[in-house]
Amino acid sequence: MTPEIPAVLGELAGLLMKNADPSVPAAERTSDLMLSAMLLATAAETWDRAAHVLVEENRAVRALLGEKGEDADLRISALTAENNRLRGLLIDRHAAAEAAGDTATVEAIWAELIAGTERRRLSGAPA
Repeated sequence: MTPEIPAVLGELAGLLMKNADPSVPAAERTSDLMLSAMLLATAAETWDRAAHVLVEENRAVRALLGEKGEDADLRISALTAENNRLRGLLIDRHAAAEAAGDTATVEAIWAELIAGTERRRLSGAPA
């Protein structure tokens, strides 16, 4: 998830502290509050489904790589670390498949990358 939820929450904390100052112009305060509301809604949706998305993605990439295993630790940090490891291996597999002219594997990898994008799509996304 980019940006990471802690970074978003940190930005929101800064906006709230800034807007506690009564000298902040009304238009700026309104803009900051609207941005804060949108960021909070996005963070809530992302937080709620993060583990589910990562577990699904990790399963799909493991299948492409022919790896056995499950995600035993369902903490977001552990799932993300495993996702990063698997994606690194997938990049290597993709490069090797392209070099070998293995179009079936390349197409399967692209299909999963597209599916991963769909899994991560936010409910309010325009496309």
